Amino acid sequence: MVDGSGARAFALTDLTGTCAAGDPVVVNTTAVELGLGTGGWHVVHWNLARDELVAPGPDHVMKLRYTSLQNDVGTDELTHPEVDRPLDGTPVVACALHSQVAMVALAFARAAPGRRLAYVMTDGAALPVALSDLVADLGARDLIAGVVTAGHAFGGDLEAVTVPSGLGLARHVLHADAIVVGMGPGVVGTGTALGTTAIEVAPILDSVARLGGTPILCIRASDADSRPRHRGISHHTGTILRLTSTQPWVAPIPPEVADLDGVRVHEVDPPDPADLLDRSGMAVTTMGRDVTEDPVFFRAAASAGALAAALLPPGPVDGRP
Repeated sequence: MVDGSGARAFALTDLTGTCAAGDPVVVNTTAVELGLGTGGWHVVHWNLARDELVAPGPDHVMKLRYTSLQNDVGTDELTHPEVDRPLDGTPVVACALHSQVAMVALAFARAAPGRRLAYVMTDGAALPVALSDLVADLGARDLIAGVVTAGHAFGGDLEAVTVPSGLGLARHVLHADAIVVGMGPGVVGTGTALGTTAIEVAPILDSVARLGGTPILCIRASDADSRPRHRGISHHTGTILRLTSTQPWVAPIPPEVADLDGVRVHEVDPPDPADLLDRSGMAVTTMGRDVTEDPVFFRAAASAGALAAALLPPGPVDGRP
């Protein structure tokens, strides 16, 4: 709350500078007015108490380029040339929804205790990683070894210009045994096959394969979604498979939903997602539904994390700290 009026607003202080109670601010109210799923908050665009914001960055690489909020966050590729090395068989789970990341991480930790999972956040949805309570919870519970923000996403432990270089940073700088990659909160979809940011998963799977990793597709499935296109296996999953030239691994498809043809299914014992969440103390929802309301969604995502553990190359990553 910025002005005491009762309306909720957040300020990304890296972009606006700090705000104090009583400061006059310009606020973008669009998300709240549209009732967007990840809305509920206004966004402070600028603090009128400031004449300027001087925030020198580490080098010359901007994110949010050519907007009034462009910010020199730097890039860790400049100081880590090992980013270009192969992924050496590292399992990489590609997610189409942010909520899947939590279940992948929980299941991976259960199946591979002591092994390191890093998260690469794309710019397909929210750009600041600070907006994700889920990522904060995963980090606080040591369920992820670090976050790389790629493209125009920003605020991670490491910054990457592209998703492929983000994968290299996760593997060779964060010393990840496995990687989960996907957008932050707020997927954009139009109801059409191609008009969704979720189809970024297709080129991600291709990049993983070309870089020598093991690509794993996290299936989006539901038996509770009111929209027919997302009942059973989401039409987005089918579109992703049509667009990728890679044959990704997938976990066993929950029996409540349809099978997928032409994919490599690796048999793993799917963990109980309700038990994973209960033991962790985390509260995770997808489209407002929790694990009791849409168990198939959560089981499919958790199975992908268990599959990543099953496909781990033997031994920990060399050179970890």
